[in-house]
Amino acid sequence: MFRSVGRNVQWRLHRMLVRTARRLPLIVLIPCRLHPSLSCSAKQILWRSAASCASGRRRGSMDPQVTATDPSRTPAESPAGGNSSAATRGAEEPSAVDLLPGETVVKEGRAAILFPDANEVFYNPVQEFNRDLTCAVITEFARDLMAQRGVKVLVPGEKERVVVSLSEETNEADVQAVEENGAGEPEVTARVGEKCEKGLRVLEGLAASGLRSVRFALEVPGLQSVTANDFSVKAAALIGRNAQYNRVGHLLQASCRDASMLMYEMRGKKERYDVIDLDPYGSPAAFLDAAVQAVSEGGLLCVTCTDMAVMAGNNGETCYSKYGSVSIKAKYCHEMALRIILHSLDQRAGVYQRYIQPLLSISADFYIRVFVRVFTGQATVKNSASKQALVYNCVGCGSFHLQRMGRRMSHGKHMKYSAATGPPVGPDCEHCGQRHQLGGPIWAEAIHDLEFVQKVLAAVSGNPSRFGTSKRIEGMLSMVTEELEDVPLYYTVDSLSSTIHCNTPSLLQFRSALLHAGHKVSLSHACKNGVKTDAPPGVIWDVMRCWEKTNPVKREKLSQTSPAFKILSSEPRLEACFTVREDANPQSRKRHLTRFQENPQAFWGPKARAKTGGGITPNLQDKRKKYQNKRKNQITDSSQLKNFPCKKFKQGTCTHGDDCCYSHDAEQKCD
Repeated sequence: MFRSVGRNVQWRLHRMLVRTARRLPLIVLIPCRLHPSLSCSAKQILWRSAASCASGRRRGSMDPQVTATDPSRTPAESPAGGNSSAATRGAEEPSAVDLLPGETVVKEGRAAILFPDANEVFYNPVQEFNRDLTCAVITEFARDLMAQRGVKVLVPGEKERVVVSLSEETNEADVQAVEENGAGEPEVTARVGEKCEKGLRVLEGLAASGLRSVRFALEVPGLQSVTANDFSVKAAALIGRNAQYNRVGHLLQASCRDASMLMYEMRGKKERYDVIDLDPYGSPAAFLDAAVQAVSEGGLLCVTCTDMAVMAGNNGETCYSKYGSVSIKAKYCHEMALRIILHSLDQRAGVYQRYIQPLLSISADFYIRVFVRVFTGQATVKNSASKQALVYNCVGCGSFHLQRMGRRMSHGKHMKYSAATGPPVGPDCEHCGQRHQLGGPIWAEAIHDLEFVQKVLAAVSGNPSRFGTSKRIEGMLSMVTEELEDVPLYYTVDSLSSTIHCNTPSLLQFRSALLHAGHKVSLSHACKNGVKTDAPPGVIWDVMRCWEKTNPVKREKLSQTSPAFKILSSEPRLEACFTVREDANPQSRKRHLTRFQENPQAFWGPKARAKTGGGITPNLQDKRKKYQNKRKNQITDSSQLKNFPCKKFKQGTCTHGDDCCYSHDAEQKCD
């Protein structure tokens, strides 16, 4: 009995001391000495409580933005007792993580990232538009998917969407159904910064500093976990520190693995990720095979390609080795690059009886970005051949024709497949007499899901303060919704005029002429002067012939073998009308949305690759001065050439002797 009473007294005293230690941590030394009956474990708890409280007070006094909450705690373990607002406030305020020498804090969106000055981990501020758009797309994807799981997604700053019925008569059955639904269990909600057990599992395969993953955890609601992986040990360590700094350790896990091996290990149906984001430095070709297997049924796959030199036609043989398609250097190369990566994704998914459904595909700055959903279905995979096409491009006038790889015909409930017939063109172009290039195969179906794009556009325009690049996202997505979804590739008005050496018609005049001729026409988000139309090349050149009659060229100066001479030698078969129509000017152009923004600063573009051993990266401008444009300022006075060393003299092959214009001083160096 006395033992039980002693234990109760000891436990009450222990609780009292712990409370006192939290309020006045310096007093905890006195009770420990006055009460030797306390157990060693109790003393250790008191010491830890005093140390944590003291350190928390010191941190709070030095940094007013940092709270004393333990960053390792989950929202359920927080002192607020699971209060969502307190958990959100904790996620917004950075944790007290000491900066290492040479580190700076980079802020983007709601994230604050620790970033080293040395080029050990890659970071490019130009990609902020890419990251903002990705957060917006994943949010809408999560909204649709979580609604099927009975979870409502709440986005900060977004007004609640209300469905209004315009019918005056109210159906009693509908009212009764609404009452029954309202009488049921309350709807589960998911907020940003909170862990949702029914939420999405996200993988960023090449995370670098972890900025994108941290932004997912802070800005995208309805997530169960975010895995930020990078093969670099220094990058993985930085990801862990950034997760702690932004208080998202309960959502974000750092991983140091090979991205392909990590995705191959998660191919099981119960282990797949709902969202996989691949944003490599260069080509993603090495990760596509694993990605199409590791994404869940109906999951979202986000892929970025920055190797535009390969995909835009400079190296067609390299493009074929990576993506299974030959690129062509043509005016429509940026949209063709989008269709090449979609073709590669569909081809690799088809190996595993899976197929893709593009949601959004954009070409911006120096990269392309595609968002696709991946499904499984053996019957649907059979349609893959009819979705691909070869491209016949004329090297003289730029006319192009598409040849489908396969045919499919519906016979009731059954589908019949056969080989395609072709080619659609002869050996030479019928318009200019030049030869054709063969490119592809490329994805020939729609590259956007207009219904999904309109949801993303409505969410971004309704909450413009959410992203720093909201205006550009709104302008880009507005152009996407205006594009003709069943017309691959495009023409450019300036290239058509350059072919026949005449003045260029305005964009509205050219679009109006095609509309007057009874054809559909739209602009392209991939090119400022691009025009997408279902008019055949013959109609397009007839329009240009009619324009040339009002803006004549000097035909006597044209070579008889030139494309311009051959095209203008034929009379137009239609009478084009260049009167500007009201529907020729799209709404995105009328509203002056940010469609093709100018670079906000000089040298806006790709950055240097991160070095394995770190080190300070030389300035890009200094590197250009060192290796390029050595003779930008041409020297006209031969006496100044003596300031440059003679290369042949160094090799011992100079035969000019004293008559050489260059210096024979062995120590002479070029500035």
